[in-house]
Amino acid sequence: MSGTSNTPSPVNEPILSYAPGTPERVALKAELERQAGQVVEIPAIVGGKPIRSGDTGDVVMPHRHGHKIATVHHTDTATIADAIRAAKEAQREWASWRFEDRAAVFLRAADLLAGRWRQVVNAATMLGQSKTAFQAEIDSACELIDFLRYNVHFAERVLAEQPHSGPGAWNRLDHRPLEGFVYAITPFNFTAIGGNLSSAPALMGNAVIWKPAATATLSNYYVYQIFEEAGLPPGVINFVHGDSAAITSQLLDDRGLAGIHFTGSTAVFQLLWRGVADRLDRYAAYPRLVGETGGKDFIVAHPSADVDSLAVAMVRGAFEYQGQKCSAASRAYVPASLWPAVRDRVGAMLAEIKMGDVADFQNFLGAVIDPRAFEKIRGYLMQAKSDPSAKVLFGGGTDDAEGYFVQPTLLEVSDPSYRTMCEEIFGPVLTVYPYPDAAWTDTLQLVDRTSPYALTGAVFARDRSAIREATDTLRHAAGNYYINDKPTGAVVGQQPFGGGRASGTNDKAGSMLNLLRWVSPRTIKETYDPPRVYDYPFMSEE
Repeated sequence: MSGTSNTPSPVNEPILSYAPGTPERVALKAELERQAGQVVEIPAIVGGKPIRSGDTGDVVMPHRHGHKIATVHHTDTATIADAIRAAKEAQREWASWRFEDRAAVFLRAADLLAGRWRQVVNAATMLGQSKTAFQAEIDSACELIDFLRYNVHFAERVLAEQPHSGPGAWNRLDHRPLEGFVYAITPFNFTAIGGNLSSAPALMGNAVIWKPAATATLSNYYVYQIFEEAGLPPGVINFVHGDSAAITSQLLDDRGLAGIHFTGSTAVFQLLWRGVADRLDRYAAYPRLVGETGGKDFIVAHPSADVDSLAVAMVRGAFEYQGQKCSAASRAYVPASLWPAVRDRVGAMLAEIKMGDVADFQNFLGAVIDPRAFEKIRGYLMQAKSDPSAKVLFGGGTDDAEGYFVQPTLLEVSDPSYRTMCEEIFGPVLTVYPYPDAAWTDTLQLVDRTSPYALTGAVFARDRSAIREATDTLRHAAGNYYINDKPTGAVVGQQPFGGGRASGTNDKAGSMLNLLRWVSPRTIKETYDPPRVYDYPFMSEE
């Protein structure tokens, strides 16, 4: 695996505004109309060949669940076995490619996505995952482009890490890929995660079997097509669909499982970890397990916090993309002295916010992803409405007649251990605990111990000593920590993303740290003039 010194220096992809009159708005609206008028047939792709099993599932618009936009062919056990063989065979040649050649594939993919594929993937993300134009743009366009470009830069830095060589010898590291295939399991909520979890191991020379979330299959299929057009050889990434448990069991049973790249729920990741542990003696090497899982992300405000910036952070951090971000604010701790003003400011914004079909650019929210998510969130809201220890201040309504709509909801509780302060909801629900101003230090301890998760969190204060105290107390409470900003919106190359505790392995997507997990270095020492006698000078007689 050789390095190169002149790959393009990455810069973050500019975010297009989609304001009225802009060419990107016109192009996106036209693409939305085009895609809404078709049903895409999505095969599995194994060894570069499309596989149509006839056993299909549908992809629908969450905000118009009677409107089908894709039909997906599920894979059977024989196809998964073929995917394993294809990955192993493809890796033999792919791993021997110069780094520059592998990098060129993904750099070209980035440029294709930044150009004529941009609105195709954005529109698919909007229709299939119910994202607004802005939420799609920062995800399926900008973030994925950034992942592809920055990963090349970070990989080059990994390859540049080489040992010192003493006199008469040359020491070097061969940054080998893992021995086997990587299983990439990707979620519905970020198209960019699908593209990154599959491509990052591949960039380092691995072959991948990619299982996207069923509800994100359309946008992820277009991402796969971009990789193909960019020159990715057949079998390096294999695209499969169907019963997650069955596919996972078959892949975990194979000796060649070298790693799992996962984003999803904590419960599923723990099942994967146990599944690997139960089979540990059958693998060629210890599989690398990289996971970003759940969150119960917090905002904690000091009495010195600015009311307006705090309120805006609560609304954007909790309700953008219907709260379906691993990083979304879900619990907030606001001093009692500020709470009336913050509550009224948040309420005024929620009164203005519109929810509906994301093709209408006036809407701030779309629908939650599917009926299971809808019913889960609805259950929390029904309990809160009937519980005297909780107050529904704004929102609380649900309607699944046409789409899976949940109103952005603000709850107030007097008990900081109330259910919605502790459990991951993954919807547009923010619970606030107003705390006594004098209890700042105790409240920080409360924030730290309330949740098993440690993904994102934010502190708002103008008092620097308060910021210092919070930063120290909450050091392990969030892998991505924000000061006077909302806890969402990590940017590749600026805020590497990941959390600890029950939130994952904290391998920081969008950094060198993640790419290091996909290599197994070999140390090579070459001696130019090796010794020809066995004895040492100290062994000589006086």
